[in-house]
Amino acid sequence: MPYALFCNDARLSNAYPTEADVWKLARKSGLVVEVVSGDDKPGPQRVLENDYEIRPCRADPQEDPVRNRTNAEREAARAVEWETPTPDAA
Repeated sequence: MPYALFCNDARLSNAYPTEADVWKLARKSGLVVEVVSGDDKPGPQRVLENDYEIRPCRADPQEDPVRNRTNAEREAARAVEWETPTPDAA
């Protein structure tokens, strides 16, 4: 079953094949924070800000979760290309 990012009951993202795909999207969007818990767990734990949550969902009929992941990866690769300074830019 695909997963997506939600706030309250509103779906905010495309559907992706795995929960890990949505965590990656949330991290890149600045929605993940690290908190120190009082539990016995070592180090900070990653959590979503505010009322965001990642839940299983049904993909829309015209939506392909695998294609959504491929497109997101392609967009991320393009962003890195634009952010990398060229030698003559210094």
